[in-house]
Amino acid sequence: MTGSTNSPASLIATLPGRYYADRDVFAAEQENIFERLWFAVARSAELDRPGALRTVDVGRENVLLLRGHDGRLRAFLNVCRHRGARLCTETSGQVKRVVRCPYHAWTYGLDGKLVAAPNLATMADVNRDEYGLVSVHVRDWLGYTWVCLADVPPSFEETVVGAVAQRLGGAEQIDAWDIASLTLGRRITYDVKANWKVIVENFMECYHCAAIHPELVYVLPEFANGYAAQYYVGHGAAFRDTVEGFTVDGRPGFDKLAGVDTEKDRRYYAITVPPQVFINLVPDHVIFHRMYPVAADRTVIDCDWLYVEELVASGRDVSHSVELFHRVNQQDFDACERCQLTMSSRAYANGGVLVPAEHHITSFHRWVTDHLGDSTD
Repeated sequence: MTGSTNSPASLIATLPGRYYADRDVFAAEQENIFERLWFAVARSAELDRPGALRTVDVGRENVLLLRGHDGRLRAFLNVCRHRGARLCTETSGQVKRVVRCPYHAWTYGLDGKLVAAPNLATMADVNRDEYGLVSVHVRDWLGYTWVCLADVPPSFEETVVGAVAQRLGGAEQIDAWDIASLTLGRRITYDVKANWKVIVENFMECYHCAAIHPELVYVLPEFANGYAAQYYVGHGAAFRDTVEGFTVDGRPGFDKLAGVDTEKDRRYYAITVPPQVFINLVPDHVIFHRMYPVAADRTVIDCDWLYVEELVASGRDVSHSVELFHRVNQQDFDACERCQLTMSSRAYANGGVLVPAEHHITSFHRWVTDHLGDSTD
């Protein structure tokens, strides 16, 4: 980070512009952040039967998720061990008993073991376990599948669960929403022409809220003051007295979730789980963002709105509930794209500044630079 020693105390320097635009920096992030940390890749319930599969890019790798005959969800690098062909090119699907490479028909069980190949019986020296698919570490939490490509992954409890615990004052606090039991009511995918860090920084602050989020500020009036309530441990932003639900116009939403007590009712909580998850908690539903950084200037985001199973199964319209945060997303991502346009400008070569309401973003900047080490020098 750079900044003048003569800068007023109210202003703290951001990362230099190249951190948001340089391909080499992004390559270093792929290697040192996305491929070494836990990454949320799927709603586990969407892989609900043996043979269900999904593929997803994590850093520079493509990962294959497979539900086994034993009910266990496993993850592998999506690479045939023979000549390196990509096994599955579809993003989701279903296989019966095995996964077969379309190039030379090397065939793998749902547990990743090599089970067949042309002439394999004549090659007695080939260890089928050794030439199985390369495994990726997997965890299931909050109803989502998380993977880590590192040989030795960081502690899931300290990094992922720890981020939630730090925000809510204890990881057990999130149990009130019982997220794993909820059902997908709506998913919207956003293709944002902005660096992933610009998006994280935007989510971390509310200095912009009064300027671009009129609907959100109407529901959560304290956001008009410019301070991000999510960075006070255990604090949830209170609904306006006249607001009945977390909806685009303040109309009633749905019955609050069974575990949400009076202390958490009529409040909004936001959690950042670096590098790519945002969790938004309100009394009657949960909004779960997963970011997929594609390039230095492009990020794809899956946003899930989760409700109780009975509500979704009934076919009730959730549009007035979804619309509030959908507008917030659109407003935020438009702002992020506006920033991305100038990240390579000479005017931003040394970065910008953070006002006091944004000073906590420096913790994210330190987190990024600590993980990158000397790889961007």
